[in-house]
Amino acid sequence: MCPMEIYSGDIAMSPDRLFDLANTLALAGWVVLLFAPRRWPGVTHVPRWGIPIALSALYAGLMLAYFDQAGGSYGSIAEVRQLFASDEVLVAGWTHYLTFDLMIGALMAERLDGAEVSRLVQAPVLACIFLFGPLGVLLSLGTEAAMRGGPLLRRIGGAA
Repeated sequence: MCPMEIYSGDIAMSPDRLFDLANTLALAGWVVLLFAPRRWPGVTHVPRWGIPIALSALYAGLMLAYFDQAGGSYGSIAEVRQLFASDEVLVAGWTHYLTFDLMIGALMAERLDGAEVSRLVQAPVLACIFLFGPLGVLLSLGTEAAMRGGPLLRRIGGAA
């Protein structure tokens, strides 16, 4: 356990509290994607930009404060393991995943909306993005292509 804490006003933010904060913010974004009315303009802006900007600030703060102290690097699996032995860098790495998965989830939800995919169908697809990242993206693109009736690769390339 690292004795260092990040301070926010008078409240110490331990790695555990920062982990909880990042999870709560990301979960709020997923709730917006799943349950907010599609006619609300923020339905994709909040999870694609608002929450990821906040999570990115947390990530940047952690990496700037702790990356050099953590030891390790990205050169080998052993060095990455050493890097993530630091709780602060581990929280930063987790926040990185949460941020990008949420941004991609918002993009895929918008694409599925454009293909007139119902929320009922979108829910497990978005859950798959949240839980399994790239596997969920493949499922989302396949669902979109099936709903549009066109070949998957043509849809990915943006051609009509």
